[in-house]
Amino acid sequence: MKKFLIFIVAIILLMFISNSWIQTTKITVKSDRIPTSFNGLKILQISDLHDATFGDKQEKLVKKIQKSNPDLIFITGDLIDSNRYNLDQSLELVRNIVDIASTYYVTGNHEIATNDIDNIKTSLIDLGVKVLSNEEQIIEHNGDKIRIIGIEDPLNGISVNEALRQFEENDLFTLVLSHRPETFQDYIDYNMDVVFSGHAHGGQFRIPGIGGLVAPGQGLFPRYTAGMYTENTTHMIVSRGLGNSVIPVRVLNSPEIVLVTLKTL
Repeated sequence: MKKFLIFIVAIILLMFISNSWIQTTKITVKSDRIPTSFNGLKILQISDLHDATFGDKQEKLVKKIQKSNPDLIFITGDLIDSNRYNLDQSLELVRNIVDIASTYYVTGNHEIATNDIDNIKTSLIDLGVKVLSNEEQIIEHNGDKIRIIGIEDPLNGISVNEALRQFEENDLFTLVLSHRPETFQDYIDYNMDVVFSGHAHGGQFRIPGIGGLVAPGQGLFPRYTAGMYTENTTHMIVSRGLGNSVIPVRVLNSPEIVLVTLKTL
């Protein structure tokens, strides 16, 4: 009986950690295409909050973000959950982080699914967020420039490939916010430098030595669930995200924020 109780307590503890403890994952991207003025730039990625809460007014999550001291913040979709839509609850996080660093946002499939997308975008813009809907923005520092592209989730009717086709090729180092990792080949084909995505929830249940079990858009044993994937000159960073949606729990897959540092070779 004692061993059984210990087992039950261990399972409960594991479930708590897998769904409540926020991990900061640090990734360094190295490239000779990064302009000198942007060497050391720190980008904090938030993805797939799905209306989850981490303390009163998102205090635990906000403190983690503040501690990272980012230069830019990227929100890569599914800030809300269409199954239990509570925009004000999710905006609580945004209200508390927009003063930390310039904040950029792209939609995920759940924002599109609410049929309230214009209200969501307007609410974020009113808070000072730069909403990119198949748009680009050039940022400049000490005479050097880089490009930030935001891809609207393809649930809006425009595929990732079609969206990328709209942007003219140039020599600027390009960062892409795009919710979907399963379209990695499109990012490669258009020579994007660094792509920030989510959507896969880390595979929901992570199996040691194997990886994630299931992800939307990829099915069982998905290829792209967490960390950095590199092919040719394209790096894709996939966040495990913070919340849950249809599947309400994570296993061996704690919520995360991702801190990416750019390094010039």
